[in-house]
Amino acid sequence: MSVKPGTAVSLYTEDCFGGRVRDVTDLPSVVCEFPYLNPVTGPFHIEGAEPGDTLAVHFVSITPARDWAVSSTFPHFGALTSTHTTATLQPPLDEVVWRYDVDADAGIVRYHARRGDFSVEMPLDPMHGTAGVAPAAFETRMTIVPDVHGGNLDTPELRAGVTAYFGVNVPGALFALGDGHCRQGDGEVCGTGIEAAMNTVVIFDVVKGVFTPTPRFETDDALMSAGSARPLEDAYRMSQHDLVTWTAALTGLDQLDAYQLVSQAGTAPVGNVCDPNYTMLAKLAKKYLGTATAYEGTHARLRNFGS
Repeated sequence: MSVKPGTAVSLYTEDCFGGRVRDVTDLPSVVCEFPYLNPVTGPFHIEGAEPGDTLAVHFVSITPARDWAVSSTFPHFGALTSTHTTATLQPPLDEVVWRYDVDADAGIVRYHARRGDFSVEMPLDPMHGTAGVAPAAFETRMTIVPDVHGGNLDTPELRAGVTAYFGVNVPGALFALGDGHCRQGDGEVCGTGIEAAMNTVVIFDVVKGVFTPTPRFETDDALMSAGSARPLEDAYRMSQHDLVTWTAALTGLDQLDAYQLVSQAGTAPVGNVCDPNYTMLAKLAKKYLGTATAYEGTHARLRNFGS
């Protein structure tokens, strides 16, 4: 789909299993076909977006499309099991599916233990795990891989009200979106969130002549930089480096002064710790930045447009 900057788009995304896992008896290894997992909606060609620009995507709303969602464990996937890159002599985890009740009107999701009678309600906090543009240099990446183009970042920070910024690598940017979660803990420790189909409204815009080196997010209250790499400390360093240099550029501070400010006032939300690259965020409250404004006020403009 070709979209003009400043346009709001209402779209549907299927869950990471392509809608095939609908009950606890639907094991992903049986009903899904690798590598056809983590589908995305798109790509969207944003008119006028050229390499060297920044694509701004404001998330107006993210709403579960069904009254149920699922999660699972997999053999050799997740943060607390052996994988092909961290091989250990132990049995693989069981493949187990959990089905969650989703009550959007009440704003809750309901967890049910599979091996017991325990049940508990949790607040609904919809987000998108996968969002990004086409990589540079004609490279093809699976949607499960996060990197500087975006991808499967799996950060709960990518919720409604956020403006995401991606550096444009190809004409039109070619933005795609998917992997909705009703909620997800930091790290996505078991490898899946509460996976759900979503109805989402976004607004696209282009910041001309300004390149964004790694995905960035902006809310009314904070700025965030994402880093995706292995090992996890390199993802941490990437996110912190970008936030420090971004802070210095916005405020005019010396780089070491910005380093000191971020060191004492910043936080570090965890994205995924399971995918081919891990993801970390560096986050700084805007109240520590004085009068500095990111991307010439793009977030505030798109937020007001969306409302």
